[in-house]
Amino acid sequence: MHSTATQHNPMWLPHVITIDGPAGAGKSTLGELLARRIGYLYFDTGVMYRALTLQALRDGYNLHDAAALEQLAHAIRIDVVPPTVDDDRQYTVLVNGNDVTWELRSPEVDRHVSLVSSYPGVRAELIRRQREIGLRGQVVMVGRDIGTRVMPDAPLKIYLQASLEARARRRLHDQQRQGLAPTLEQVQAEVARRDALDQHVMAPASDALVLSSDNITPENEVDWILAQVQRDTTP
Repeated sequence: MHSTATQHNPMWLPHVITIDGPAGAGKSTLGELLARRIGYLYFDTGVMYRALTLQALRDGYNLHDAAALEQLAHAIRIDVVPPTVDDDRQYTVLVNGNDVTWELRSPEVDRHVSLVSSYPGVRAELIRRQREIGLRGQVVMVGRDIGTRVMPDAPLKIYLQASLEARARRRLHDQQRQGLAPTLEQVQAEVARRDALDQHVMAPASDALVLSSDNITPENEVDWILAQVQRDTTP
């Protein structure tokens, strides 16, 4: 249960805020901080694609079989709830009732999630589920095409961008926290490969506010966004 925004901030706030951007730009950190600051639900929509990818890998699916993956997308149960374990997670993700939160960030899922999410049938089903959550309001939605396709009528859209090197360093830190030991060059090559696969969802919405995370802290990113809201809503 999340509290109302007016309890945290007196200014008028849009009912939906979308945050899009490339892999490793810091969207999840920004989205979670912003949602906490204003009392909104934080919804990282990418976990749905990651959850589907993880389940497909575990079940031995052919990841080039779009029809089979679309059927799995309709059948799988994916729940996102507040953190259930005090291990620095931003949320808990349940797939068919099982906690898979950290498994979603494994290198194997990283390598295959762009392929799985590229199939139109898969995207259509998961976007439908994402939109249902967005339409409830008081939500910060983070992903790749939230402002352009999932919630095109959202009143506030942010596009967070960052250099390839900065995104690779952020992803390297995430993997080191999981006990993995790739090199920066390996991670940078993987991020570049994902950029190439994700070109179909990389463009910002025409009415999005573009923000670079290279030389600004997540806390200052939140301040900047709320300053834009206050500017736009002050008579």
